[in-house]
Amino acid sequence: MPVAHQVLAHAQRHGPRTAVRSGERARTYADLAGDVVTGADYLRGSGVARGGLVAVSLPDPADLLTAVLAVDHLGATPLVCDHTWSRHQRAEVLRSVAPGTFVDVPLPRRAASGAPSPHRDDLPDAARADDLAWAGFSSGSTGRPRAVVRTRGSWAGSFEHLTRLVGLGPDDTVLVPGPLASSLYCFAAVHALALGATVQLAHGPAALATALARSHVVHLVPQLLTDVLDVIESGAPSRLRTAVVGGASLPAGERERAARLGIGVVAYYGAVELSFVAVDPDGHGLHPFPGVEVDVRTLPASSLGEVWVRSPWVARGYLARATGPFRQEGGWSTVGDLADPLPGPLVDTPVADAPVAAPAPLVLRGRGDGAILTGGATVVPEDVEVVLRAVPGVEDVVVLGTPHRRFGSVVTAVVQGDGRPGLRAHLERVARVSLAPAQRPRRWYGVRELPRTPSGKPARAAVSEALGAATTTYGGLP
Repeated sequence: MPVAHQVLAHAQRHGPRTAVRSGERARTYADLAGDVVTGADYLRGSGVARGGLVAVSLPDPADLLTAVLAVDHLGATPLVCDHTWSRHQRAEVLRSVAPGTFVDVPLPRRAASGAPSPHRDDLPDAARADDLAWAGFSSGSTGRPRAVVRTRGSWAGSFEHLTRLVGLGPDDTVLVPGPLASSLYCFAAVHALALGATVQLAHGPAALATALARSHVVHLVPQLLTDVLDVIESGAPSRLRTAVVGGASLPAGERERAARLGIGVVAYYGAVELSFVAVDPDGHGLHPFPGVEVDVRTLPASSLGEVWVRSPWVARGYLARATGPFRQEGGWSTVGDLADPLPGPLVDTPVADAPVAAPAPLVLRGRGDGAILTGGATVVPEDVEVVLRAVPGVEDVVVLGTPHRRFGSVVTAVVQGDGRPGLRAHLERVARVSLAPAQRPRRWYGVRELPRTPSGKPARAAVSEALGAATTTYGGLP
């Protein structure tokens, strides 16, 4: 069933319940359902048909969610765009993807409140699992956005498993503290609405502090988890009980820190192209997400392997025949991520039994195309980053390779620090003690703020581009 139809059903049963809250503005399920139907009628009148591709780029996240659901209601495919793109970037992306319709102003809203009937004669035919239900962008390793498209089965079929893992119910409020152009945050919001829960949208420290007093579950990336815990420890009221963390690995000690505040952490590994791959609900390590089989295939002349998955949640592919890291072979898929070898493929087990039943967790070692070859050694950036990120004064760090005439590449660290003196000397001491010689950075740069992707993760491609252009963007670290 399209998520929009689930929203209409919730409106029939629980119309006055709050569906979306952004700041002090709120829309009930009745309001949202009425806006979705009105918006869908407008799009239909504009020529949008079942199976069409509709690009949506709106600065207000509540308006964007409404438009996405309106497109879904018609049986078309919403393509969620980043409204902060420059005019040139937006034009280039839309030229290559060529959607049939572009929505960049809010759709008309229902004039009078009240829940519409979900049993309308003009509803699209019954949805199929292989319908294309969502499309969004992944920057990938090159920094060029690629549009990834997913079927309805891969998009909504995992909702039930995530609901069980998180312990989420319709009476809960789900905090979404990042832009919906990120698949992580968009999925979190749509999943909550499909369940009948309340979506709390918030952006920025002030909004985050206010939202925590209303929210039970939050979806975020590791750096934002640190920010959330900082806010709570500063005395801000919070009802938070679970943090769902995707993206990079958790910083050391953050799960324990959250537990001291009464917050459980459900960490997972995935990708826009692969969706959920593995989950760690209790700190015992990553084990396959329900329905997923994981295989780590050893690479030639390497101690690491490439992660391949067989899963019903995998995306259909890239729009407009774009190329990227997503590869498929014999029913298996990969984006080139690296991991320690496993004795054999991992298959999902019941979550409660995972720490006992799964003999070996999945230990990730970064993206294959991000590995640094230096003087004949292979260095995984994430291994170095984990060590450096734990140094007092380091707020975040990106490790990558930069060209070197003799060694091919050398390990280079770009550090976002708090400005304390002597930080580089301290980092070098830690590196000498904790890292192998090949892993130790030979070049150090300091920056006030690392560039970030829409989801909040460090934008490695932007950092690499700045260093490769030999600009003065990053000064030497004192």
